[in-house]
Amino acid sequence: MIRTGVFGKVFFERPATSEVSVRRGVSRLVTKLLCWLSGVSQPLRAAFLTAVYGVELLFYLWLSYQLRFDLAVPREFLLHMVPIAGWVVPVELAALLICRQFDGFLSYFSTPDLRRLFLATAGSSLVMGLAYMQGGVSLAPPRGVILTNFILAFTGLASGRLGLRVLRQRYLFPAGHPRQRARRVGIIGGGEVGARLAQELMSKPWLALQPTAFFESFHRPKSSIHGLPVVGPPEALLDPLACKRFDEIIIAMPDAPAKRIGEIVKILNSVKLKFRTVPSMEQLATGTVTVSHLRQVEIQDLLRRKPVDLHIETIRDILEGKVVMVTGAGGSIGSELCRQLAAFKPHQLLLVEQSEVQMFAIEQELAESGHGGIISPLIADIVDLQRMRSIFERYHPSIVFHAAAHKHVPMMESQAGEAIKNNALGTAQVAKLALEFGVERFVLISSDKAINPTNVMGATKRLAEMFLQSLAASCRGSTKFMAVRFGNVLGSSGSVVPIFNRQIAAGGPVKVTHPDVTRYFMTIPEAAGLVLQSAAQGTGGEVFLLDMGNPIKIADLARQLIELNGLKPGEDVEIQYTGLRPGEKLFEELNHEVEKLSQTDHPKIRRYHTDTPVALDKLQRTLDLLRRGAQHAGSNELKLLLQEAVPEYCPFFSQPV
Repeated sequence: MIRTGVFGKVFFERPATSEVSVRRGVSRLVTKLLCWLSGVSQPLRAAFLTAVYGVELLFYLWLSYQLRFDLAVPREFLLHMVPIAGWVVPVELAALLICRQFDGFLSYFSTPDLRRLFLATAGSSLVMGLAYMQGGVSLAPPRGVILTNFILAFTGLASGRLGLRVLRQRYLFPAGHPRQRARRVGIIGGGEVGARLAQELMSKPWLALQPTAFFESFHRPKSSIHGLPVVGPPEALLDPLACKRFDEIIIAMPDAPAKRIGEIVKILNSVKLKFRTVPSMEQLATGTVTVSHLRQVEIQDLLRRKPVDLHIETIRDILEGKVVMVTGAGGSIGSELCRQLAAFKPHQLLLVEQSEVQMFAIEQELAESGHGGIISPLIADIVDLQRMRSIFERYHPSIVFHAAAHKHVPMMESQAGEAIKNNALGTAQVAKLALEFGVERFVLISSDKAINPTNVMGATKRLAEMFLQSLAASCRGSTKFMAVRFGNVLGSSGSVVPIFNRQIAAGGPVKVTHPDVTRYFMTIPEAAGLVLQSAAQGTGGEVFLLDMGNPIKIADLARQLIELNGLKPGEDVEIQYTGLRPGEKLFEELNHEVEKLSQTDHPKIRRYHTDTPVALDKLQRTLDLLRRGAQHAGSNELKLLLQEAVPEYCPFFSQPV
């Protein structure tokens, strides 16, 4: 049992032996009843419920007469009560049947069930009222009895169902969840999310998490939430006596600033308390998870960005009912684009992916989320002209999101030919097919590394942007070609966060290239959402740049990740500086000198455009040279060819040229 003393002190008492015996007896009884109901055939179950409901409704009708006449029902009304009950109770049972009160399990009772129960009892009471208006008390109960019966039937049936739900939650445990001592939990955050979390944990004892107190910065003395004391701000846990009262802390502040979350994490790490957090506000709002789906605090929580407000209707206008293609559909950005695109109800969603393993994962996810009827998984390599042409001929996509690319900077430095084939030649090939087959919009997923590039990956992305701008200038009005640039995305494959986490798990060192190196970061859903918004705003020939916030020092990111694991940077895990790798910059830039900036309708998106794109035939000749060179030329030769096409490219040569 939980009790609270002065100053919100929380302590426990063991329940008395007799109380334990009663609980066990109730548990066994309820278990047998509910298990029997869930196992019997539907006809037998319906007969049982009809009998139970019938007896209950007959009792409420009798009690209504007694209450109407102050427990002294006149003889003439007693004579009429039996024949009246003969048709009233069947009508009430029929109303319960129509409102599906015989379908669900008795112990599962929620707001929709309550609403249907109200409609059933109100509907049957309306029938009784109509009968009274036609024949008076000889045909129906008196008006006072009808009203009293409605109140008793609704509250009685609802109370019974609710009671069975409480018994199930309190005494019945799902398979695989044995009884265990509940961990004492403190909840940081006394808002709506924290209150919902406490309710859910108290109603699900099999989770073995017993909330005992709240921590809230703005609290009143002796205040409580759901009977649990609010003992003070999170800083109160710095008191050694206070932190000993808890086995675990749950941070229930999904909309708190990142700075505040970081402060709380430092407090919890300093007192060596295990901690977790609730899902994000986006997940809670969409209903994909509940507050009790706890997870570890992640770096995204410490780098929290404000949710992006998308102009949903403008995006829906270009997507709904259309055939949409996503290349690189199994990648980090491509798969998130598929998730968000499916919600806009396209006629068909084409998933183009070279990797069978990645394709299988996103196909299964979309199918399980109810989008299996609109997706078409297509294994294809974008540099395979015949395969891509056959896809365009068969499906005729209206919109193409081109996310297929080789993106890992150090790897592409030593394999320039592959980067050129995939990022530049592949993009040009798919773009020309889009023009040939009348695609309405073609959106290239580019990178901030395309700005004044110092590596092959960035140079090939810049060349792809240039080709789209030239193509857009030469075919004005038919297909709208555009590119969207953004920086690193948290949690994507090959990104720095999972690499650092593996190094921390191995005991270190965490390897950072340079103490001053900075990068821009976004979350994957944020980037994908803004890509869709950019697609809706594009008129052709633009390069959109997403607002990535302030750049973050990679060294600071490493320290925060170490602290999230309950360790101290420099003591438990060392940070080792290895030097910049070939092609890497200290910082990323935002635009080229020749690009002109203009605002868009969305505050998180800027538009760059150039008045003098490179002539298309000149770029095509460059691409032809690169296509021939990609098969046999060395990396240095290919970098020189790239530099001719992209003058601002400053290549790193593996050996003197």
